[in-house]
Amino acid sequence: MDGLQIEIIDINNEEERNEVKRFLNTFNLNYEKDIDYTVVLREKGDIVATASKGKNILKGFAINHKLQGEGITAMLVNSLLDRLFYEEIYHSFIFTKPENIDIFSSLGFKLLYKAQKAALLESGIYDIHDHIKKLIKKHNIDITKSRSALVMNCNPFTKGHRYLIEKASKVSNEVLVFVVEEDKSVFPFESRYNMVKDGTFDLNNVKVIRGGEYIISLATFPTYFLKKEDDILKTYTDIDAGIFAKYFCEELNIDRRFVGEEPYCNVTSAYNDSLLKQLEKFNIDLTVIPRMSIDGEAISASKVRTLIKNGDINKLEALLPSVTLEFLQTEIGKEIAGDIT
Repeated sequence: MDGLQIEIIDINNEEERNEVKRFLNTFNLNYEKDIDYTVVLREKGDIVATASKGKNILKGFAINHKLQGEGITAMLVNSLLDRLFYEEIYHSFIFTKPENIDIFSSLGFKLLYKAQKAALLESGIYDIHDHIKKLIKKHNIDITKSRSALVMNCNPFTKGHRYLIEKASKVSNEVLVFVVEEDKSVFPFESRYNMVKDGTFDLNNVKVIRGGEYIISLATFPTYFLKKEDDILKTYTDIDAGIFAKYFCEELNIDRRFVGEEPYCNVTSAYNDSLLKQLEKFNIDLTVIPRMSIDGEAISASKVRTLIKNGDINKLEALLPSVTLEFLQTEIGKEIAGDIT
């Protein structure tokens, strides 16, 4: 331990970044793209330990086996938490291997959910139970009554989304529509949220809710936004689906979740498969609804974005509700349309 000091890496310096990458690779770990802060410990000039963060997610922990059990993890965690405090962030997550749960639990983190190959923990001035209590109060949710739910990105809101919500509305006492809040989509969250809210205003038993950081977020399911198929995909889908089932379904009395059939996106299809298995563990039903089709082709937001990019307004009218068409005529909408690549 003598002579070991925390050093902040200049993440804009390619040489320093690559040095951390090489160290992580020896532990079969990657230096993820969303990292915004990295610290290391050196011994005789060589990295012997490192940890990073992306926003409020602590990740990339790796410690030379000779130093394991020497309190190095606590040093790294405290350094990252000091940085979060400096950034006025008072709630954080840790994504780690299941065998490290006890280590981080001893440092004040609570286990949110454990999948086969990874676990997600949290710490801070609130937790998932506090978050759900606020939702109940804000949206006046009567938890004595059962309800169903949908989780949607709506990038942008299409007639297909409206169709799914309407289908759920007809067979449910109440429907909670969680709109993915992470701003990693072409259409910003506030715009997507308002389109869904305005586009379902006439459905009296539907409540549109901000997804927050516990539903398809960079903490629970980062590869959703990359649309990346890799070995970690199943782990992320299991964690996100498991959190929804264990906490949201149980505390909001959700007994059924609806999803649209997914013929195009493999990441979303994998998520639906994982969702089915996780919901079954908690006796929650999953209803898969065939997508609304136009001329034999299922409506998809990706197809809509392509039409917007190409300026095919006439074709868009068949796929989009009036709230989305009207949004595309606003200054913000036109700017977004011009930026689609």
